[in-house]
Amino acid sequence: MPDATGATGAGTYPSLAGNKNLEAGSYPVFLVINGRRGMPAFGDMMTDGQIAAVVNYLRTHFSNNYEDAVTTKDVQDARR
Repeated sequence: MPDATGATGAGTYPSLAGNKNLEAGSYPVFLVINGRRGMPAFGDMMTDGQIAAVVNYLRTHFSNNYEDAVTTKDVQDARR
């Protein structure tokens, strides 16, 4: 949803707004690379820099204020 509050309908989609699961940068990196349940894996479609940028955006917007940025090296390490 545009406001990142999640949705319920054909499935349940968790809110990204104020989500404590985004506190550890490695968790959303893993999810973007590998996918989970209904979310597809994007690891083969995105570069390390693109994944880091997406995760950093999620972690600094939608009432999330995590200041420790994910780096491309963090993404590279998660791919191993």
